[in-house]
Amino acid sequence: MIVFSSLQIRRGTRVLLDNATATVNPGQKVGLVGKNGCGKSTLLALLKGEIAADGGSYTFPNNWALAWVNQETPALDVPAIEYVIDGDREFRQLEAELQVANDNNDGHAIATLHGKLDALDAWTIRSRAASLLHGLGFSNEQLQSPVRAFSGGWRMRLNLAQALVCRSDSAVAGRTHQPPGSGCSDLAGTLAEKLSGHPGADFA
Repeated sequence: MIVFSSLQIRRGTRVLLDNATATVNPGQKVGLVGKNGCGKSTLLALLKGEIAADGGSYTFPNNWALAWVNQETPALDVPAIEYVIDGDREFRQLEAELQVANDNNDGHAIATLHGKLDALDAWTIRSRAASLLHGLGFSNEQLQSPVRAFSGGWRMRLNLAQALVCRSDSAVAGRTHQPPGSGCSDLAGTLAEKLSGHPGADFA
């Protein structure tokens, strides 16, 4: 579980959170609601380890994996499906290590890494990424299109798929508004649908 105890967060002289206490259990879905500047994004940044609390404490299980929806997407030449797979950072790390082991013909390392990849269900990651993208409205042809070819609304969908492709115990999503004229349906509704089936503790 995630526990916030007498938490305080400041921004300059402004107190955003003061003596905040809460417990979030596995499977709970938490919606952060409030006007701009009240501390929603700051709390999410705390969970991601980007900032530290100014007072109190919070605990996040060491063995939990955290996924989050990026709010910006650079204009990359990377194919959409590869960008989504990049969301599983542990898989990409093991993939790189396996390449080194293969180059060195290190049989022991290769066997060890295959065991770790098996535990991640890594051999199905491409089909899982494709399934996520299809569910978000992408065609087969678009899976190989570069990220830079998509509009802002579609890039947000890529970010959502990237966050959901890996196994995680907690997922964090910031604002998922749709840019004007993007031609996409409501991304917030899509996010809610995807998170409803996620077994972890989620914040949005």
